[in-house]
Amino acid sequence: MAFESFAAFLSMEGHGPYVWTCYGAFFVLMAAMMVWSLRRRRAVIESCRRQYESLEANDGGAANRASATFTRVNVSQD
Repeated sequence: MAFESFAAFLSMEGHGPYVWTCYGAFFVLMAAMMVWSLRRRRAVIESCRRQYESLEANDGGAANRASATFTRVNVSQD
């Protein structure tokens, strides 16, 4: 084992406070980014849902109808 005790591991020959502060800042920032990302995702999904509902309400339900028709065209290959 590289360290003689757990206390020596935590102090890391005087460098411990810097190392553990960096690890702490990293994990706090990663957690904050995850929370921010999830909140932003929910906001975007909610915005899209509201926009879709408003378009459907303004259209009078025409969004359910097909907007184009497709007919088969037979092409001769002479």
